[in-house]
Parts: sequence; C-alpha cells; structure tokens
Amino acid sequence: MNWRRSPTHPIMPEPAQSSSTSRRLMTSPGLSKKYSSCSTIFLDDSTVSLPNLKSTVKCVTLAIYYHIKNRDSNRSLDIFDEKIHPLTREKVPEDYYSVDPEHKLIYRFVRTLFSSAQLTAECAIVTLVYLERLLTYAEMDICPCNWKRIVLGAILLASKVWDDQAVWNVDYCQILKDITVEDMNEMERHFLELLQFNINVPASVYAKYYFDLRSLADDNNLNFPLEPLDNQRATKLEAISRLCEDRYKDLGKVTIRRSLSADNLVGVRTTHAVLS
Repeated sequence: MNWRRSPTHPIMPEPAQSSSTSRRLMTSPGLSKKYSSCSTIFLDDSTVSLPNLKSTVKCVTLAIYYHIKNRDSNRSLDIFDEKIHPLTREKVPEDYYSVDPEHKLIYRFVRTLFSSAQLTAECAIVTLVYLERLLTYAEMDICPCNWKRIVLGAILLASKVWDDQAVWNVDYCQILKDITVEDMNEMERHFLELLQFNINVPASVYAKYYFDLRSLADDNNLNFPLEPLDNQRATKLEAISRLCEDRYKDLGKVTIRRSLSADNLVGVRTTHAVLS
C-alpha cells in the first residue's frame, strides 16, 4: 500500500521513492513467511480486541519513527523540548538534537515504559491516537529534540484513559529517575490543553489504527507471530470476538481517572476526533 502524508492519516511511512529502505527496516534475514494451505491454517493471536503486545509496540514505534523522519519542519513547544526539560542528568551527544533517532532507539524507550508500568497493547494504540492528535491540533512536529517527552505525555494520558489500574505520575518518576512529579504534572496539563481535552476514542477510530498498523507491519516485513490454528486456539479466538463489541462500545465515554494534574479540571469538552 502506498501511504501519503496527511494530517488525518494515522501512519505515514516514507515516500514511494524510498519505500525499499522502509521495507528493509524490519526485515529479519533468513526468516520466511508462513502461508496457509488446505490442511493447515496459520494465524496469529493478535486481534483488534486483544492485540499482541510486542508486535503492537513495534508497529506504534515504527509509525513514530516515520513521523519524525517525514516531518516538514521542526515546530515545537518549550514544554516538550528536552533542551529545556531534560529527562536525564546524563550528558547527551552534541548532535542529539539534529540527528533523527533510529527505530530501535524509539522502541527501547517505549518498551521500557510499557514493561515497567505493565501497560497493555491497546494502550499503545491509544498512545498513537493521542500523539497524532497533538501534532494536528497544536500544529507542531515530532523531532529529535521533543520526541521523548511527546511520547511520554501520550503514554501517560493513554494509560489513565484506558487502563482500570492506571499508573500515577509519581510511578513514572520511579521509571525515569531524573524527572520530577511537578514536571510530569505540567506536561500532562499542557498535553490536555493542546488536545482541547478531546480524549474521546471511538471504536471505529481504534479499529482503523489497529488495521493500519498491521498494514504498516506488512509493508516493513514485520510479521506477527504465526502458529497453526487448532481447535483450542479457534475456540479462544471465537470467545475473544464475542467480547469485542462489549469491550469497545463504551470506549468513547471514558474520561480521565486518577490524573494528578487534571484533578481540578472541570467541564471536559469533546470535539471531533482526527479520524472519523
């Protein structure tokens, strides 16, 4: 599939002329793709209602990588700038703010947060939704100097909206040792304001992001783990599909819970989502 750069499109890989590079990004030498036959059906366990965590995080970070790589400019805001609000006390390389991060660096950063905070694959998809809304609503770019704080803010908000057992801001300070609770609170407050308090994620938007991420995975040879379909797995997938409608029908009605910086916010407003 050929992707075009659009403020309303969830995932934006490289232009067509460099598609060979993007396709090589996630290629594993010697790994052949499995195909179904009349006697054997190969199927992965990732579904729209229960995505595979590792594969989903890889796809989301790949989408972020392309956002950075395909940006038109370096529009940013001070609240997300690591020059002003560093996440670590360690000295960063001099060219840190001018060199685009590799996909593996973005993946390690996100994977660490998701593993330490025990976040779900669904939270990763919602993270991408919020990140792209921020770029659209605030008319800014994600670039080397701000990508970590933007991603952190999106994960922080998504974990509070999605997970019943949300992680508190102070918990993220235990993961990122050098960031303060006051900084986290301020960043979360700005993130919400820039989103115009639109944290609504309709089921249709979530599903579109899920399937577009799968398409991106196929375009970059990032295959979800395939296993032969047997009776036990077929029964499991059928049960998951029955829960899908109940799981997502009220997704658009959720609001922020246990948000330290948002406790005093009233009159939460919703506007049209970036995708419809």
